[in-house]
Amino acid sequence: MQTPDIHILSVATALPGPAVDNATLARRFNMPPVWEQWIDSFIGTRFRHFAMDLESGQVRYSLADLGATAAARALDAAGISAHEVDVMVLGTASPDTLMPATVNMIADRIGVDGVPTYQMQSGCCGAFQAMDLAYTMLMSGRRRTALVLGAENCAKHLDLTIDVAALPASEQVNGVLFGDGAGAMVLTTGPAPRRAVIRQIHLQLVGRNRPPGQVVEWFGRGDRRSDRQPVMEDYQAIAESVPLLAAEALEDLLDDLGWQEDDIDYLLPPQLSGVMTRKIVEHLDLPGATEVSCVVDIGNTGNALPFFQLERALSRLATGDRAVAVAVESSKWIKAGLALEMT
Repeated sequence: MQTPDIHILSVATALPGPAVDNATLARRFNMPPVWEQWIDSFIGTRFRHFAMDLESGQVRYSLADLGATAAARALDAAGISAHEVDVMVLGTASPDTLMPATVNMIADRIGVDGVPTYQMQSGCCGAFQAMDLAYTMLMSGRRRTALVLGAENCAKHLDLTIDVAALPASEQVNGVLFGDGAGAMVLTTGPAPRRAVIRQIHLQLVGRNRPPGQVVEWFGRGDRRSDRQPVMEDYQAIAESVPLLAAEALEDLLDDLGWQEDDIDYLLPPQLSGVMTRKIVEHLDLPGATEVSCVVDIGNTGNALPFFQLERALSRLATGDRAVAVAVESSKWIKAGLALEMT
């Protein structure tokens, strides 16, 4: 039996609040000017958006708020109603609650009901895992239209009363790397001329016997006064490993498809930070491909970020163009890839 093409009908995104630059971040946390310079030179990210107001500490947007906005925009752009969605999947590392699942709260907001819903609890590859699950279900022929989301609300980890200078560097780096946001896409097996087709999704866990590169703790009432560090980023391990794993993911993806490097028109590289992205792109060495990056301007929005890249890329693709997206999750080391072709 011939398998159907899976078309991307639309991609949409949402960001909370105004952009926060490095000077504002340094001033808010009473950090010296050298800290701002460190962000510029070592991280290379200029702006990020937070769901929390940095002056008042008020949380203005939940993950469900951001996800519902992106989802509604994606459905509108696709020209379909919530009642036409057959399956819904969310990838996130920062759900609003452990229960109920945030995907179900978003579904309720936008009017999706009576369909299977899934929430992938994962880091930067969660968006690809969500796409892969939806893709597999559509390929089975049992579903026709999928709504896929990736979203993060990292501001919940910001303590506006804490002395940032006293924090270990592995925790400080999280506050400048990450921002909040959401993305959504509509996939369909139906006829969709002049839309991108997903040619392949590649996912592989490669973390056996490797310590985590990132840890985000979850505290309950019984251990909320724990002295465990709430977030940790082994930036050195990540800087050493991510370019290599990104290259492996790209090679795996091209081998699966039988594509050559010079077949690629657009490259959507991993988006840990501005500096890291430059290093990764240099290591991937695809001079004929146009890079699609946005981390410098919106920060690392985790599982939302591939949707921001796709939103930009899809507006540029011409018939016959090919694009590949690559992601690496450093929490327990997952490499992922996505291949698209414009029909």
